[in-house]
Amino acid sequence: MIIVPDASVILKWVLPENISPLQKQALAVRNTVVTDEYKLLVPALWRYEVGNTLTRIVPEESLRLIQLCESVGLEEVSPTAGWLQLVVELVQTYQVSFYDASYHALAINQSGVFVTADEKYIKKVGESQNIKSLKDF
Repeated sequence: MIIVPDASVILKWVLPENISPLQKQALAVRNTVVTDEYKLLVPALWRYEVGNTLTRIVPEESLRLIQLCESVGLEEVSPTAGWLQLVVELVQTYQVSFYDASYHALAINQSGVFVTADEKYIKKVGESQNIKSLKDF
């Protein structure tokens, strides 16, 4: 099974729960990689989103925390024409950011599940077999 966690989930792996609630669920996502049944796929932009947040919230710890996230075993996927087309369609249809749609489109393209803590995004696009709220993980 393929899981595509977005930056809102990845950040919860390293930020304290008082800053980032739902940490237990986020760690459950991270821990799926220990079994051969699950793969964590992400678009390459994940590092920039995570790094941007960490350098603002915990600047003195940001480099170490980014490296900690990298050590989990996330597999970065290079964009394909079909994936990018789907990203653009999601952006245009639901008026969401290109960043958020990149994770979602990757999950659809790979027949996986996009896991996010971004409830606003889920409200905009609606629930489907390819998207799951972190709170329900």
